[in-house]
Amino acid sequence: MRLSSYLKIFPSPDRPGHVLLYSTLRGSVAAISSETLAALQAGDVPAAGCEALTRLGMLVEDPVAEKETMRGLIARANAEAREFKVSVVLNLDCNLDCGYCFEGEFRCGHYMSEQTADLLVQTLVRDRVARGWDLTVSFYGGEPLLSLDLILRISQQLHDAAQSHGVRYAFTLVTNGTLLDRSTALRLLPLGLQGAKFTLDGPQEIHDVQRPYASGAGSFDVVAGNLAQVCNLISIQLGANFKRDNYREFPRLLDQLPLYGITPDQLAVVMFTPVMSTGACADFNSGCAISEEPWLLEAIPFLREATLARGYRAPSPKPSACIVELDNSLVIDCTGKFYKCPAFMGWEELSVGSLTEGLRDFGVSHGIGNWQQEACLECSYLPLCFGGCRLVTKLQDKALTEVDCRRTFYDATLEQTVLQNLTYLAPRKKAAAQSAPPPVAAPSY
Repeated sequence: MRLSSYLKIFPSPDRPGHVLLYSTLRGSVAAISSETLAALQAGDVPAAGCEALTRLGMLVEDPVAEKETMRGLIARANAEAREFKVSVVLNLDCNLDCGYCFEGEFRCGHYMSEQTADLLVQTLVRDRVARGWDLTVSFYGGEPLLSLDLILRISQQLHDAAQSHGVRYAFTLVTNGTLLDRSTALRLLPLGLQGAKFTLDGPQEIHDVQRPYASGAGSFDVVAGNLAQVCNLISIQLGANFKRDNYREFPRLLDQLPLYGITPDQLAVVMFTPVMSTGACADFNSGCAISEEPWLLEAIPFLREATLARGYRAPSPKPSACIVELDNSLVIDCTGKFYKCPAFMGWEELSVGSLTEGLRDFGVSHGIGNWQQEACLECSYLPLCFGGCRLVTKLQDKALTEVDCRRTFYDATLEQTVLQNLTYLAPRKKAAAQSAPPPVAAPSY
């Protein structure tokens, strides 16, 4: 047995002479003595603890075989997937005027037509639903609820088709939150509304400057009020887009939420995302387009700590790849064009087909598998990165075959993230387990 290649080793903060092992592939953590670590590194595997470390993915039979397993990981995930996820851009219009909006340069009030919507439904039913795939649609914009009638039209047809074929249809909304009140949510629930991503850019005085209505009026009270109305009906992701000059004020947002009746148990996750000059689509992603600027290496752990300390959930590191690598994911804009990432809209050369012509091969144009090189396969961060973000590569005027290496970012932040999880998340899991009722034994016959 050998130590996994996808393992990070950190000093234990509270046990002298011990270290923490963290599996970037499994997300597992173990504490062992420094003497045990030295023996493992020398290939001398002690009998005690070997089984546990193997189960946690920290010891493997053959590092070469492990590397080959990693090489095929995304291909296997694609082959095994039976849920198709599509982001549908209903319009390029909005009732807010956010200064950092990545769509600003090409937003021109375009709306998807009923004809395009019907072709969208026909395509999804023919190619996915009728073939036994579950379907999840994320309605996006602009502001998708400016196209409420189209959401109803599309979802009714997909809901009925899914029922007739014995599969599941659900949809979510990426919304600024100004139009998703309780009555609208109740109207959409029977058709498959599952969740929504709202955005509140920090405490009220910052949000109202960063995300005003087109009239210039602030939107915080409306968004927070709507969030309070629907958070007990659907799963809510709360996004907050911070800047270099204001991120230290953002924890006050979490202190304001309870004033509206929004408590930690009512939010699935809180995601603080930097507003970058790269043009990243902050309202859509969960931080996949990041940079290694020194201020960010301080801001991201700071905000995560503030989130967890107040009892809210924050994203944790997990195996993830750029969305372009996933066969079961697609973006369809309001004209029916296909893209592999919402932030690629507007770059004609990055379109990968359309509803009328079908999906084109994008393996070369989008650098699929660019991480399948020795430098990446031997990197302990590979499960968290898989070549990074194609948008960042594009905006650096590099070919998409080049990787967006995240080593500097994870070197600076991963240890703190692991320690935060041990401080805040592990005690919650233990408390939940202790308060859970005892398991009911299965009857014997």
